[in-house]
Amino acid sequence: MEITAAMVKELRERSGAGMMECKRALTENKGDLDTSIEWLRKQGLAKADKKASRVAAEGRIALGARPGKAALVEVNSETDFVAKDENFLKFADEVAKTALASDARDVEALKSVKTSYGPTVEEARQWLVTKVGENVQLRRMVITESSNTIGAYVHGGRIGVLVEMEGGNAELARGIAMHIAAMNPPYISPDHVPAEFVAKEKEIALAQMSDKDRQKPAEIQEKMLSGKIRKTLAELSLTGQPYVMDTNTPVGDVLTKEKAKVLSFHRLVVGEGIEKVVEDYAAEVMKQAGLA
Repeated sequence: MEITAAMVKELRERSGAGMMECKRALTENKGDLDTSIEWLRKQGLAKADKKASRVAAEGRIALGARPGKAALVEVNSETDFVAKDENFLKFADEVAKTALASDARDVEALKSVKTSYGPTVEEARQWLVTKVGENVQLRRMVITESSNTIGAYVHGGRIGVLVEMEGGNAELARGIAMHIAAMNPPYISPDHVPAEFVAKEKEIALAQMSDKDRQKPAEIQEKMLSGKIRKTLAELSLTGQPYVMDTNTPVGDVLTKEKAKVLSFHRLVVGEGIEKVVEDYAAEVMKQAGLA
């Protein structure tokens, strides 16, 4: 079997052993990574498997919901292939159900909670890592528990939203959750936008003003700036955006008509904020060989 630079690189990362030792281990074990790690450890050339150090940026958002409470969890894998694996999907759904049934408020607390079939969430995660051969991590969870209306929506296992709404009904709450999933508003309304952001936008708008507009009376300039900022704040706010179910109507008008008010929302996206490292294996080997 051909031993590639990518295989050597991965074994080095997981074992901490030198390049030549890794190549020898792979040759001795016909390219099998797990067996090669075991071989290196027996030779005293490697420490414990560093599987957990690999970047887990794929995965799934799973939902657990019942009247008065809903939970979203993000479970990450290294590849999209494993994220679609039946064992991975069952684990993600079980974690969401466990979060819903427990009093845990963060992932660290959730890890020690027992699942419905016996082991803790962390024990189940470790078993799954062994099963799928990839780093699997429970990264985030959010809980909404309220006597108000709760809307929940998960899009394709990639984006999850929870909405707490005063008034309205379950159908509207779900529709608002779908809108947030699609449009990703940073704020509920213009009133929620930080004052420093508004001041900065005004500064930028003033700098963009043409020489012709600068010659207009101050009150006219102020109206022009205010109008531009209002438009920006509307685009950034849930209530100011056109509702995805009726693009001719702003979300704020829909909520007013239904005598409803959004109190809070959470939006999770798989891998959000995780930087995926792209390795150049050819360059690495050339560097090691003194050719670069």
